[in-house]
Amino acid sequence: MRRRHVLTLLAGAAASPLLAPAAARAQQSAMPLIGFLSSASPDRDAGRLRGFRQGLNETGFVEGRNVAIEYRWAEEQNDRLPALAGDLVRRQVAVIATAGQVIGVFAAKAATTTIPIIFLTGADPVALGLVASLNRPGGNLTGVTTLSVELEPKRLELLHGLVPTAKTIGVLVNPTNPNAGIQSPDLQAAARTLGLELEVLHASTDREIDTAFAKLVELKAGGLVIATDGLFISRGEHLGGLAVRHAVPAIFQFRAFAAAGGLLSYGGSLAEMYRQSGIYAGRILKGEKPGDLPVQQVTRVELIVNLKSAKALGLTVPLSLLGRADEVIE
Repeated sequence: MRRRHVLTLLAGAAASPLLAPAAARAQQSAMPLIGFLSSASPDRDAGRLRGFRQGLNETGFVEGRNVAIEYRWAEEQNDRLPALAGDLVRRQVAVIATAGQVIGVFAAKAATTTIPIIFLTGADPVALGLVASLNRPGGNLTGVTTLSVELEPKRLELLHGLVPTAKTIGVLVNPTNPNAGIQSPDLQAAARTLGLELEVLHASTDREIDTAFAKLVELKAGGLVIATDGLFISRGEHLGGLAVRHAVPAIFQFRAFAAAGGLLSYGGSLAEMYRQSGIYAGRILKGEKPGDLPVQQVTRVELIVNLKSAKALGLTVPLSLLGRADEVIE
């Protein structure tokens, strides 16, 4: 009996190295799997992912502990997005969270009609054809939107208040963005009201962004409104640096732009959008259907004024505007 007991122990010890990896693989495969599809890159998405993971944590999911995430980055090469979306579908992820340019949402939408998709957009998702309505999205898509495209006329007005003698204002637009057809008419109407002429500049790559700023200087435009776009959002700091280098009074949506030297930012919180996206990913993993989850609207708007940049540009910021600002960078 004693000899058999020893042999049993030895057999168990010999088997355990083989069984442990198999058990680990089984545990990993048992985790729900989220697909994260982005038009940007890991370094540019680092800050946004903190918000996304925070939202997941709030619903009880921690990456690596009880949920796994498959990341797919297009590295600003939008033609890669359909293949990356298809790869996530083949991986049989439980939900796809999209980030960056809205074109990624359309790539995911074309790849699957069954896997839940969470989008982020600054435009009206109903007008874009993503959902049937904000309250009852229907289908396999839901997501988060913020006041963004709708705020662009207001951004033009704010900029005009700081450069009232300017007759021409530039507008930087990404022509590959599905929102582009919505943005220009609203801005043109606002410009007519203010007695301004708009110069629309197109950019869909880093090189074209640099070229657009150089052309803006050649046109002697009095300022620049940067339209809402995923590419521009991922280049917020770079755009702020270009505004400083070319001495251009400019306004964009998010704080990173103003913090990098841009004159003004006016828009919703990017971190809050990604947090809400993470919360929805967690709720879907718990069994809720995307078609029953209302599109979340981030309605809080922040005005950031870079007073240091204003002084460098020789501009006087009215006290009324400083009083309205959520933050003044000095």
